[in-house]
Amino acid sequence: MIAAAFGFSILVLFVTALVRASGATLVRTPRADAFRDAGEGEAGAAVVADLLEDRRRIQPALGTVVTTLLILAVIPASWALARLFSGWQLAVAYGAMAIFIVLLSDLIPRTIGRSRPHSFAYRFSRMLAIAVRIGDAANDLVSDEDDHDDAEAREERELISSIIEFGDTIVREVMVPRTDMVTLAASASTDDAVDLVLEAGRSRIPLTGENVDDIVGLLYARDLLTLYDQAAPSRPARELAHAAYFVPETKAISELLREMQAKQKHLAIVVDEFGGTAGVVTIEDLIEEIVGEIVDEYDDEEPMVVPLESGEFLVDARLDVDALASILDIQFPEEEWDTVGGLVLGLAGRVPNVGESFEYNEVTLVAEEVLGRRVSRVRVARR
Repeated sequence: MIAAAFGFSILVLFVTALVRASGATLVRTPRADAFRDAGEGEAGAAVVADLLEDRRRIQPALGTVVTTLLILAVIPASWALARLFSGWQLAVAYGAMAIFIVLLSDLIPRTIGRSRPHSFAYRFSRMLAIAVRIGDAANDLVSDEDDHDDAEAREERELISSIIEFGDTIVREVMVPRTDMVTLAASASTDDAVDLVLEAGRSRIPLTGENVDDIVGLLYARDLLTLYDQAAPSRPARELAHAAYFVPETKAISELLREMQAKQKHLAIVVDEFGGTAGVVTIEDLIEEIVGEIVDEYDDEEPMVVPLESGEFLVDARLDVDALASILDIQFPEEEWDTVGGLVLGLAGRVPNVGESFEYNEVTLVAEEVLGRRVSRVRVARR
């Protein structure tokens, strides 16, 4: 009976060690690598990619399972030692058992797991999936807060984080770039303006003079509706122009938001250090930096990131470089690149050709779509 108790404890400790080692490997596996390996047919990689979709639940769930297994291992071992020893010998035996358990179930497995990225997680992916599922269920049973409270707390943390980052963000990082601006020549007719407003779905259109660097005013869709309601004849759009509001691209968006509220401005033209037009920013763009994307029934935007079956990602070139680093679970050095398109242009030193690839540290970037002098879409993969 004593031998059976020790045998059961050792077996449970062995399972605990496997969970601990594979868990240590799992949390150090980039999800992009798991996607790529799954596309290459690596066994267990797809399961790991699914588990890594929500990293925050892994550690608490595995921690609950490991604690439960340790209790199951300690109880029969303690009983068996109490049958064999007494007095100071029993105290020494318990001390030795504690050291043995810590080494076997924690220190050694963690060390092994950290030194074997990917492999342990893939090999024991099914066991990890079961452990995470059981741990999640157990945590839900003993949680003091319901799911609604948890969701509210998570949203509050995200909001606080967005507000902190808001103070460090400049206009250049949130503006619609010059190449994506919707503009109208000031000499165009109001009939042409109505067609553009209906096609683009904009309430304010910048009017240009000689070129896009020469913004002569803003045209409001509301004024066009007034003309239409009055059945007035067509006229040059310049006659309805309102004064444009110009801001430098290096201005802090927290300061700009206060100014736009005070001056009742909904749109600003962003200029670079040479006085040229860099882009346009709306008050909605600024608010979205705090509360997240605001989508209405007329928005029909393609996703910024599309995972591919090959494990690669097809990303919009306007995607922030920091966002790409977060997706790939890597860190880019501090450079002058704000977007993925800027990164590709910087690596190429020119406008790249479609299909041309560039390597940067652990990442391969392929110019998937190039429109004129602008990179539009990039295919990204970790090497």
